[in-house]
Amino acid sequence: MKPIVLQPDDTVLLISQDGKKFYIRLQPGHRQHTHQGIIDHNDLIGQPPGRRLTSTTGHTFLAVEPSLDELMKEVRRKSQIIYPKEAGRIILKLNIYAGRRVIEAGSGSGALTVVLARLVAPTGRVYSYEVRPDMLANAQANVERAGLEPFVEFKLRDIAAGFDETNVDAVFLDVRQPDDYLAQVKAALKPGGFFGAIVPTTNQVSALLKALRAHDFGGAEVEENFLRTYKPVPNRLRPADLMVGHTGYLVFARNIHPDDFPETPLRGAARSRALREAKPVDDEHGD
Repeated sequence: MKPIVLQPDDTVLLISQDGKKFYIRLQPGHRQHTHQGIIDHNDLIGQPPGRRLTSTTGHTFLAVEPSLDELMKEVRRKSQIIYPKEAGRIILKLNIYAGRRVIEAGSGSGALTVVLARLVAPTGRVYSYEVRPDMLANAQANVERAGLEPFVEFKLRDIAAGFDETNVDAVFLDVRQPDDYLAQVKAALKPGGFFGAIVPTTNQVSALLKALRAHDFGGAEVEENFLRTYKPVPNRLRPADLMVGHTGYLVFARNIHPDDFPETPLRGAARSRALREAKPVDDEHGD
């Protein structure tokens, strides 16, 4: 079996001895400058990933294939990013896989764009809308650094003017007032297609839920996700000192009329309360 080796245009993560990370896209003849010397791309091309190499100043670096989690968290930021804990739910709830056509707005720093592009490749497409030129340029650079630009089409536009695409599989909004753009989403999304948005406050969640109903979206769901990691010490397993708490509320729905969507059955205390409220009250005087 032919060994797997690094090729030109591969994205590589370099990790220095003091833990600093450098993402490079391999190009013959190029060099990566770091705080601990220079790494020649030619020293990596044709070599297997996971090897150590030495910089021009004698410092050791580890060269590895970056995970999607690492690519997402290490994008150059001009804004708050969507975190991996949300991204995982987004790709599951929006049913993202190879060949899908997906709209996102706004592009932000391109963290979610990288994830979507990796998943829809090689036959799908991400259409990423952004109103700020500086944000769009940064998102483009992050996508290019990940080697995923063939699968993303960036568009500098206020989405109030609508989307160019129709019958897309999914739309995700990361904008200030997503409830203002549901008519535009409706026009772009295929029947039965998937919608998602992230908002920071409960007031925005309420406004979006009302707007979804008004625009005939059904199956609405709301989530808030927390992530707790543990210190990997076998004999003293304990939670990390910090956890990733509230970073936003996720709202999902389908382009299906709410009256056509089966009602979610009530459970537990909510079911008991509904039954009590529905029970007829006896006439206190009787016959």
